[in-house]
Amino acid sequence: MIHAESHMRRGNDFDRRISLISYDNAIEVAITTYLTLNPIQRGGRTYTNTDVDRWVRNYHSKLEFFEEEINRREINWGVKKAHIIWAHDCRNEQYHGGQKGIPEKNVIYVARSAALWIFSVLFEICDAEALLEQALLDQAPPDPPSREKRLDIAIDAQYGIVSVGEQSYYASELLFSVDYAAYRALGVELVDDPVNETDDEAKS
Repeated sequence: MIHAESHMRRGNDFDRRISLISYDNAIEVAITTYLTLNPIQRGGRTYTNTDVDRWVRNYHSKLEFFEEEINRREINWGVKKAHIIWAHDCRNEQYHGGQKGIPEKNVIYVARSAALWIFSVLFEICDAEALLEQALLDQAPPDPPSREKRLDIAIDAQYGIVSVGEQSYYASELLFSVDYAAYRALGVELVDDPVNETDDEAKS
């Protein structure tokens, strides 16, 4: 689902295809994974090996299991079964069909809603949407470091302008570009140096 969501948010033609395929796959993966768990990992619910073998046979048999499961739990369809099958058929056209085209956004939204809902029901997740959002945030690269004016001033006051070939750079700019850790360590050292503080006071 993380993979599907990241592609959906990019939104170009290729990404829409991959998003639909991935969300549809997530439905099957959620059901298959649930059925292969130890009963202690799924609230003590047990199923016969014969039933499990029958249910995991294909996409439609997996949905049959899910329908039986929500009936046992007295839960109504959060996304209509007919809509889930429609999205799956659209996915098959993308994956196997000769006329692929670009999936419409409403097809992707149906597959997405179904995947999140089925996952939340089986694994008893209160807010699958929030869980997905947090997973995406956890995977996002950290914000790049930024320069600090007080460190720039301290470094440039000490080292001035540095020439590299025919180009000239402020020392702070050059050091920040090649080694942020060294830039910050030196800048903090100079800012906190009592000698520099005295010099600054004298100049003012």
